[in-house]
Amino acid sequence: MTESTDWLNAEESAAWVRLVAVAELLPTALDAQLGADVGLTHFEYVALMVLASAPERTMRMTALAAQTNATLPRLSHVMRRLEARGLVHRFPCPEDRRATNATITDAGLATIEQAAPGHVATVREKVLDALTPAQLEQLYVIAGAVLGKLDPEQRLNATSCQFSEGPTARIA
Repeated sequence: MTESTDWLNAEESAAWVRLVAVAELLPTALDAQLGADVGLTHFEYVALMVLASAPERTMRMTALAAQTNATLPRLSHVMRRLEARGLVHRFPCPEDRRATNATITDAGLATIEQAAPGHVATVREKVLDALTPAQLEQLYVIAGAVLGKLDPEQRLNATSCQFSEGPTARIA
């Protein structure tokens, strides 16, 4: 069986290469700022932000893994580090003793509150300030279209944000 490859044209290739470059460079910039300010990686910051916005600041580890796009082993490793720093606490789920819950501590909340101003400044400097208002709206629409393919179950909750209604939550 022979298949025909639908090769990228010059415009598609150029756009793809730029998207990949952004996807490679942006996490490094975010990790650098958060690491310097509060000793967190961007993933750790996102995990803490998700916990902070959960009911009673607590989630099952499986739900937290889904919302942070992490495997359970990766999340467990990260939670072990955050727990050692006193930023989270893990405990058996009262409804299902086989499951584990995680909750953000007051120290964890203080850490993300300390990190947030620098994080927002980095997001503005590296991404948002480079865009016109029209480009920002285009970015929202384009990212939404791609997210619709990558995250059809909306696990990361990014597809439920509303551009025209303003921010629905603090930056994660």
